[in-house]
Amino acid sequence: MNTRYRFLSRSLLFCIACLVTSSAVAQWYSFKSTAMTTDLSLEFWYDSATDAENISQQVFAEFDRVDAQMSSYKPDSELSRINNAFVSEVDSEVGSVETEVSSALFKVLTHAIEISKRSAGAFDISFGSVGYLYDYRAGHQPDAQALDALSSRINYRNIKLDSVRRTVRLTMSQMRLDLGGIAKGYAVDLGIEVLKTKGIKYASLSAGGDMRLLGDKRGKPWLVAVKDPRSEQQHAVVLPLDNVAVSTSGDYERYFIAENGERVHHILSPATGRPAKGIQSVTIIGNEAIETDGLSTAVFVLGVRAGLKMINKLDGIDAIIIDDKRKMHYSEGLMAP
Repeated sequence: MNTRYRFLSRSLLFCIACLVTSSAVAQWYSFKSTAMTTDLSLEFWYDSATDAENISQQVFAEFDRVDAQMSSYKPDSELSRINNAFVSEVDSEVGSVETEVSSALFKVLTHAIEISKRSAGAFDISFGSVGYLYDYRAGHQPDAQALDALSSRINYRNIKLDSVRRTVRLTMSQMRLDLGGIAKGYAVDLGIEVLKTKGIKYASLSAGGDMRLLGDKRGKPWLVAVKDPRSEQQHAVVLPLDNVAVSTSGDYERYFIAENGERVHHILSPATGRPAKGIQSVTIIGNEAIETDGLSTAVFVLGVRAGLKMINKLDGIDAIIIDDKRKMHYSEGLMAP
């Protein structure tokens, strides 16, 4: 055999052996955890079991870090520090205190204000001013007198951000901020960035109702199920997706049934301080989970007509809405199945 061809043959065999070895090692790895009061699920394609475990821990650590900074339930979090500073103020002193915060918290606050402006206040992190009065485990909701006393504190316009000094100032006393409608989405985005730095191209990361997909499922789309809001076992629709963020807000996540039969859930209307009505669930598809997370809440509060009107004006954003009559509505970028 010609020497050159013999060399090429050996090189070809070597390359084939490399491919076989690589495909035998690389596989899907799945990991579970809990953080931010929700279940975390991570799946990605990688070629080392030991490294995959280490990577999963780095991803989940992002959720713990965000929770430590942005939880309204942790008394030592940055967010609680802001709330404590202004809840204790009297009206004559309000607006005089600025609180410096981390770049991460400032970024989330900035995004939250942008979504508030875009949705005409339907998304408003100052809903925490009355949100803390609800106890869904105990089945307790505030009475009309308590809501009347604090509902005027719900107004994102009273949240003043200074990008130069990276400070937050609230212009009304007894205001409380709650990032429950956007912080998990931000954490999902951070987790995806960790995966990207490791060279991972195919992954799925979810935290409760917030998910982000990195690439496809190696030649096939990821199948993402939208839950039937009134069934634990059924799906309303299954979507073939890749390389997107998906967030769902529903009235079935945290709720209780009041004595009068009313479903009291955690998605509050900033206008009333009471649970928003007219919708059972909203699913938003977009590029980043920090955006889809906030928008799913905004659309839930706006209602079907106003919510779709807002979504249809946004590039790269789509929505699926299930109303309280269990009818499904789609934004213009989606075709009804």
